[in-house]
Amino acid sequence: MTQTTARIKKGSLHFEVLVDLDEALKFKKGESTYLMPLTDKIFESIKRGDIAAKNDLEVAFGTTDASTIAKEIVKRGEIENDQAHREAEDDKKIKQVIDFLSKNAIDPRTGNPITPERIKTAITESKLVIKNTPIESQAKEIIDKISLVIPIKIETRRIKITVPAVQTGKVYGLLSQYKEKENWLNDGSLEVIVSIPAGITLEFYDKLNSMTHGSALTEDITE
Repeated sequence: MTQTTARIKKGSLHFEVLVDLDEALKFKKGESTYLMPLTDKIFESIKRGDIAAKNDLEVAFGTTDASTIAKEIVKRGEIENDQAHREAEDDKKIKQVIDFLSKNAIDPRTGNPITPERIKTAITESKLVIKNTPIESQAKEIIDKISLVIPIKIETRRIKITVPAVQTGKVYGLLSQYKEKENWLNDGSLEVIVSIPAGITLEFYDKLNSMTHGSALTEDITE
């Protein structure tokens, strides 16, 4: 267990709580609904040992319950992260980028895949900053940055998709990640042209068919 501090500022008031680092990060990311503070006290400053006044807790959170308050602090506030954990998270994101580009990117001069070692070197040299979002959704930014170091492009497939009106709300978020253009038809259905990294085409189709129960019509667009 790694003990850490989560904190939040509400107006002029500061609040801090002791939590388990891994537990808090999972809760903040929505990967877990469980979070229990390591003490039943909410602090103004853990370092000074100043406990928050109950009246301030009521004003800021509408309760004095430490568990309820801790969840809000972790979800909406800041979690102190130790260096080892940050490095592990950075390594994980780098591996995700390398895996994605190894499957989807090519050297445009030769048409050949790019080795993981070369991609890793380019990530370092380009000083790429990887966001905490799915790699696919930031692929263009990643390619734009790395292409300053090495020739690289993502092999893509362009697909026209027509989604029945009753299914558009369920699937719009997925399509928006890859959308080139959209057209709402008179019957309420949605026609979208998407550009999908070739390596995730099957995964994309699986998601699309699951969300629309197989009712979406698709057509490959050849250049």
